[in-house]
Amino acid sequence: MATDATVADVVHDTPPAAAPDGPVGSSQRDTRAGILMALPALIGLLLFVVIPFILAIWLSMNNVKLGSPRPPKFVGFEQYQRILFDSQFAPTFWRSLLNNAIFAFVVVPVQTAMALGIALLLNRPLRGMGAFRTMFFMPVVFPMALVAVIWKLIYARDESGLLNSALSAISGGAIAPQDWLGDSTWALLSIIVLSIWQGVGFQMVIILAGLQGIPSTLYEAAAIDKASAWNQFRFITLPQLRNTLIFVVMVTTILAFRLFDQVYILTQGGPQDSTTTVMYQAVTTAFDANNVGRASAITVVFFLIVLSLTLIQRKVLKEDVN
Repeated sequence: MATDATVADVVHDTPPAAAPDGPVGSSQRDTRAGILMALPALIGLLLFVVIPFILAIWLSMNNVKLGSPRPPKFVGFEQYQRILFDSQFAPTFWRSLLNNAIFAFVVVPVQTAMALGIALLLNRPLRGMGAFRTMFFMPVVFPMALVAVIWKLIYARDESGLLNSALSAISGGAIAPQDWLGDSTWALLSIIVLSIWQGVGFQMVIILAGLQGIPSTLYEAAAIDKASAWNQFRFITLPQLRNTLIFVVMVTTILAFRLFDQVYILTQGGPQDSTTTVMYQAVTTAFDANNVGRASAITVVFFLIVLSLTLIQRKVLKEDVN
């Protein structure tokens, strides 16, 4: 009996064992930490993407006028029908979408190829290379509005224009001055050249970071095997840069469809709607035509188009996870 009492006292006095700090507890802490770290981004996504998009959908289904004392009038999908099929508004929308597609079709591959070439040239351990990298990246720092104003002076149509003066000096006067921004043949191409010059530095920095992350041992092994510079670029550089190039292409595509500042400052959509873009049409519809509902419908349709293109790119250009 005494032995049983002693055992009972020992069991009663022994504190309960603490729960082991195993994988379950560690997983819960990691989940809480991840939620806390992602919370600012989620709040920003909610405030600046989700709520504005829902508001745009609501506005697109109502007839809303800026400064009008009348309350919004629900019109359903009428605004969408007008911008897509109405003979008065649909041609401008489809022409704007075509201009966006042409711009992206040219800018994305050309800018990516130029950024890759510049990054390869700047990825060398030479004296003063930092200054060259800064020089190529500097146009990205300048606001697009400032860049567009400067290039408007370059594209001036008379002989005082910098581009016309340079071409005249090089050709000895054989090349006549061109109206780069007033001619529908050259207007969109001029904006494309400006955009590539201003944005190539951004892609160059991303690709340069990817190049510096490639292990040097791969090139050393290729040099031992006497691989040529082209083969090293083809079988080492490009495969190692696959994910970086996919990211650059996707970001460049999204930025290309956001074309607005250059058009607004240089051409105002002209001549003959040759440079009108969807973003420019949406802004002018909202503030010049005072039709917020139709402008919201344009932005909703445009968002869905760009989202679809991005998802297609993600499907086609699969990243290498190995």
